[in-house]
Amino acid sequence: MTDQTRGYHKPVRRPAEVFDRFYAGDDPSEVSRVAHATAAALLRRVREDPHPDVVERLVGFTGEHGIDDIAELWSRSPARTLPGALWRLYLLQLMIHDDPHTAALLYERGRGELASIDAAVAGAPAPAGPDELVALVDTIMRGLFSGDFGVALDRAAAFCRVAAAGATHLADDYEATEPERSSALTTRALRLSTYANDLAASAGLWRRDSLT
Repeated sequence: MTDQTRGYHKPVRRPAEVFDRFYAGDDPSEVSRVAHATAAALLRRVREDPHPDVVERLVGFTGEHGIDDIAELWSRSPARTLPGALWRLYLLQLMIHDDPHTAALLYERGRGELASIDAAVAGAPAPAGPDELVALVDTIMRGLFSGDFGVALDRAAAFCRVAAAGATHLADDYEATEPERSSALTTRALRLSTYANDLAASAGLWRRDSLT
């Protein structure tokens, strides 16, 4: 087992559970204010002085602490906002780390089926195995804090489009023999496609200084 795919230091909530989790009883306006303030402050502080140790701690945050702390801050933010984009990127990272073999299966199937430049934009090697995809998503995360933020969002969006295509085609394969698996893959394809659209839109907003 490589360092990239080693287990977490403590149990973490699975991504599918996080998607369905709601946080009730808080003032929505206060939640929104805190989400936007923390996202902006974090990004500004790190990007002004992107010390490698700090960047690596942020990239590895969910592996050390799980997803719940980030979810509390940002999960209820609209998709096309700064906290919403950061939340989706951290959740995408966790989904790949949590099951890199499935991520590689979907990505490689999508790369073969999708007639677009998305695989080149995402930047994974060809072919891409589990370790390569873990490395890819961590590289994208580093780009948020020490590179071109818009490019990082575009790369994540491209990855999602490739993986969504893979999930769609695999769902077709299983439709006749394993309908439940086909349905789960179709749901994942829709989720990844939605993420792709939201992250691409966020990249455009960032370039117009409108991602807040």
